[in-house]
Amino acid sequence: MQTLLLDGADVADNARMSELIPAVEDGFGAYQRGDAQMPPKAYVDLPQYDGDFRSMPAYIDAGDWEAAGIKWVNVHPDNPDDYGLPTVLGTMIYSDPQNGFPLAVMDGRELTQLRTGAAAAVATDHLAVADAASLGIVGAGDQAYTQLEAIAAVRPIETVIVADRNPGRVEAFVDAFADRFDVRGGSIAEAAGCDVLSTVTPVESPIVPRDALGERTHVNAMGADAPGKHEHEDETLLDAKLVIDDYEQCTHSGEINVPYAAGTLTDADVYGTIGEIVTGLEDGRTDDDGISLFDSTGLAIQDLAAAHVVYEHASEDGEGAPFDFFRLADGTDD
Repeated sequence: MQTLLLDGADVADNARMSELIPAVEDGFGAYQRGDAQMPPKAYVDLPQYDGDFRSMPAYIDAGDWEAAGIKWVNVHPDNPDDYGLPTVLGTMIYSDPQNGFPLAVMDGRELTQLRTGAAAAVATDHLAVADAASLGIVGAGDQAYTQLEAIAAVRPIETVIVADRNPGRVEAFVDAFADRFDVRGGSIAEAAGCDVLSTVTPVESPIVPRDALGERTHVNAMGADAPGKHEHEDETLLDAKLVIDDYEQCTHSGEINVPYAAGTLTDADVYGTIGEIVTGLEDGRTDDDGISLFDSTGLAIQDLAAAHVVYEHASEDGEGAPFDFFRLADGTDD
């Protein structure tokens, strides 16, 4: 048996959004039903390097498919300036749950961007108004691209407003999508007034005013993934139909972590989890809803669901580079 090595281009080529979104939804559903295992995300803090590592293991039995794997990911903000490397790097090991064999080792950075977009699309599909035609994005980094690609797969998006303090990033984003959408740069307030808003920034002080949101805007709060991060005003969180991806992660490091730690926001203010909504235990968007907000910290089950889609297509199409990962018990390589 051989292990398939998949670089970023291989991951992107084989992560078809039309399949990625339902796979991630399957993962949320399996976790809610108890058909998935996801131990808590473990952190290795390295303050001397202004960085950290995170290990994210998971197992999913989605009925039609099952998989196991782990993502090893880092966050080192000084990387671009000091080493010419991305802030976030990652490696995904995708294994056969029946025997533990590592079927694939793949680029976790590309996988993270794609599964994060897919998670926002799942939430948008259940929580945004059905005819949502405008999308606001705050933060024009790499994550912004998959937010648009994924959300446009579940809603008839026509107009896109992107806000970022870096004009060059806004220009690059507009250029990338100008032939497919009515896309332009704008202010945070303009982006917040759209039917759907995705925020993908690392800020620790809220930057999106509550009064800038539309009456029925659905918000995907994707940026907070560590204690202290906080993109939205507390008033927004208290007013919204508030949906989280995982209780432990969100209260520790999600969008709600700061007001939750302060006691401003409590368990009673959380409507439910995305798993409860996709399995029908709780309602998604109803006619009576105003604003809604999805607090996404990023779960290992999302990475695993995305890795499943990538591996299945890559192995079927003969993509990637197969290699002998280790010598087997009989002393041979294969």
